[in-house]
Amino acid sequence: MSPTSSVSAAPSAGDRSALPVVAVIGAYGHTGRFVVAELLSRGMTPLLVGRNRSGLDALRELAPDAPVRVATTEDAASLDRALDGAAAVINCAGPFLATAPAVAEAALRAGLPYLDVSAEQGVTAALFDTYADEAREAGVVLVPSLAFYGGLGDLLATAALGDWLDADEITLAYGLDSWHPTPGTRLTGESNAGQHLTYTGGRLQPFGYSPDVFPWRFPEPLGSQDASAFPSAEQVTLPRHVRTPEVRAVMNLVPLQDIRAEDTPAPVPADGSGRSAQTFLVEAVVRRGQETRRAVAGGRDIYAVTAPLVVEAVARILDGRCKATGVAAAGEAFDAGSFLRALTPEHLTRLDLPADADRSAQRTSAGTPRNVRR
Repeated sequence: MSPTSSVSAAPSAGDRSALPVVAVIGAYGHTGRFVVAELLSRGMTPLLVGRNRSGLDALRELAPDAPVRVATTEDAASLDRALDGAAAVINCAGPFLATAPAVAEAALRAGLPYLDVSAEQGVTAALFDTYADEAREAGVVLVPSLAFYGGLGDLLATAALGDWLDADEITLAYGLDSWHPTPGTRLTGESNAGQHLTYTGGRLQPFGYSPDVFPWRFPEPLGSQDASAFPSAEQVTLPRHVRTPEVRAVMNLVPLQDIRAEDTPAPVPADGSGRSAQTFLVEAVVRRGQETRRAVAGGRDIYAVTAPLVVEAVARILDGRCKATGVAAAGEAFDAGSFLRALTPEHLTRLDLPADADRSAQRTSAGTPRNVRR
């Protein structure tokens, strides 16, 4: 994560003492800065937390009135002090393999909702397996992988499912015009090398790293492109609340070639918001028997769009529009259709949902299994 990323500050909100305070761990990282800006724009007070005081001080231009606290994941007491007075915690500090357990435990000790923007499959699976019972008993919700990779696809697939409680297959198709990785993405890739997963045959299995390339028909304007299998966090989250034996993800080759090339540069701001010019299109395809349902979302900058996703989730948790306790996937915790529509048109410039997408709100009360185990 780069502490030098440019994100414009929201106008001053005057006295913020009565506004919800949300702790942002890793606030000075590339994605963290977008999250801080989004919290400010939504009328919340970011509490800036990180291990580097100089990095936190550099955020003063963005959030001059925000409280600042230094903490490390190796020091539980420092995390406890850092979270004092917060209403929720957003973990933006990767690699999450090193930070998520410590921050989640601190949130549980404080009785606070925990959300993270991890795309790391193993970490997300571990949070479900390790903290589900403790969080449910405490009446606290933990929502991992609420980001472009993870939360967006989970919400799209849930909206596409509508009133279905199960599916024969769920596919997430990622179409990007490019992928300029941040230093944090590079570091995460190194720390998770060889540990990726796929969900097939009703269980998580090691990802095959197959070089197979196949044609894939993306929605316009991308159209038909060469694609390859891709390990994504939805392969962990979706089977936790949807009965299905298969969840797969595919991506067109251009961004995969970008991320594999060592000389692909980091994203460059293309406007005053700090967003890059990179665009994306994500399609969720759910199949049951001979019937298929689809949902599509498009927008700009895969890192920047994470901020409105996770901040919308925080807002819904704090105002009582969260349907879950324990560890929950995005589509399980929130009404998928209304959540996604709330992000248009500012953050999602394209959103195509089935007419019955809002019926996803009925799925939990109708008997959808929570945290499905196989």
